[in-house]
Amino acid sequence: MTNFAFLEAEWPSLYEAAEKASNAVYPDPRTACFYARRALELAVQWMYKHDYSLLLPYQENLSALIHEPTFKKVAGEAIFNKARVIIRLGNQAVHSNSTVLLHDSLTAINELFHISYWLARTYARKEKPEPGLSFNPDELPKTTVPRQTMEQLRNLEASLREKDEKLSELLSDKSALDEELKRLRAEVAKAKEASALLTDTHDYSEAETRKSLIDLLVTTPITEVTGIYQNSGEIVIPIS
Repeated sequence: MTNFAFLEAEWPSLYEAAEKASNAVYPDPRTACFYARRALELAVQWMYKHDYSLLLPYQENLSALIHEPTFKKVAGEAIFNKARVIIRLGNQAVHSNSTVLLHDSLTAINELFHISYWLARTYARKEKPEPGLSFNPDELPKTTVPRQTMEQLRNLEASLREKDEKLSELLSDKSALDEELKRLRAEVAKAKEASALLTDTHDYSEAETRKSLIDLLVTTPITEVTGIYQNSGEIVIPIS
């Protein structure tokens, strides 16, 4: 059993990315942070596709998606801040020459677990995760694998982005949504309404998230909405 097993049935792509992040936490922290951000991206894209209450912003990059007011309203401050932490760690992994530490990958995977739990609790149409479910770091493999370079991760990022469906094209005309997506949206809406009636007792470790975010704001000056990363005089424009 892995920390993200509860995702596999309804979110197989998200589960796969989360597992790749988990498997890389110890042997390759940089790659772990990359896949944590990728998993977050898949989760957020899924929400915009299936939750009719979310309004698509003008830009489709990950930072713009999580800063959209309707997203922040649905997700809440705790999930929003966790997403910010993962984005910063993921951008740092792909666009900064600074060393990515084990502490960084452990932070990313822990925050991804909380976001994944919230996603499944809120939207799962079948079995929801147990209320007492918590992240177990002992489940993380401590294997040895070759570390990927920043260039390899950037190429992978570009390749994955080419395969992603364009939300703006998919959702531009809601009257043209195919019947299957309409049916799924209706089911998701019912699941969301049902979960809202139950008290969420999960410990989201909000204090730890705030501390991580403050540390990252100080050490990695990334402009989240525009995506500009500046370090030692160098400015690059990352994707998301």
